[in-house]
Amino acid sequence: MLPRDRLSAALREARHPALVAFVTAGYPEPDGFLGTLAAMSETADAIEIGVPFTDPMADGVTIQRSSHAALAHGVSLKWIFAQLARRDFGLRAPILLMSYLNPLLAYGFDALAARAVEVGVSGFIVPDLPLEESAPLREALEPGGLALVQLVTPATPAPRLAALCGASQGFVYAVTRTGITGGAAALPAATAEYLAGVKAASTLPVCAGFGVRDAQQVAAIGAHADGVIVGSALIEALERGQNAADFLRGLRP
Repeated sequence: MLPRDRLSAALREARHPALVAFVTAGYPEPDGFLGTLAAMSETADAIEIGVPFTDPMADGVTIQRSSHAALAHGVSLKWIFAQLARRDFGLRAPILLMSYLNPLLAYGFDALAARAVEVGVSGFIVPDLPLEESAPLREALEPGGLALVQLVTPATPAPRLAALCGASQGFVYAVTRTGITGGAAALPAATAEYLAGVKAASTLPVCAGFGVRDAQQVAAIGAHADGVIVGSALIEALERGQNAADFLRGLRP
């Protein structure tokens, strides 16, 4: 099974709704990164690892803070691959890397794809890469069967929504609100209608995120999507010293 197909299958076969957990690589401490991944894998159906970047423009204060701290500890894309290569435990959950484009360009697309396959990465989410400019990365990922996940938002027009859903691989990332990650607790009133439109346009699982903080929200989003993505709230739990598996279990409806 290709990595991107394994990702889709894991989300489809998960207890509904599937839970996709995001953590910034090497945060809060680089030495604990592999332990955090192992704990996340106990409960999460897919794991999204954030590649630290100096200007994470789609992210709110929490992920910005974690990204800058990880960079100060020397965390890089090369470091992440090295950590994944040395893990001595199996991860039940597929792994994705969420990265802005510059670190991927600096690594080199062909080398990136080859190394991702070596260490068991299933795909990439690149929030600042427009669909119209994605062909070079997509072509590099294709031989290894790696996913390039597309993001849609409530402001995406219907024709572009169809194009993005048609181009996405692994799953479609439905941003639940305009703006940045984290944010207010209340979901927008039109969330159900919006997610219904995304599901109608997609043949892949639809996972929704941005601003998800508690089990009530997971249940509300899960009524209209295949999976729910949790990031800032998990990072804040790790900052409090909470075990990742315990926190994620608490989000299950």
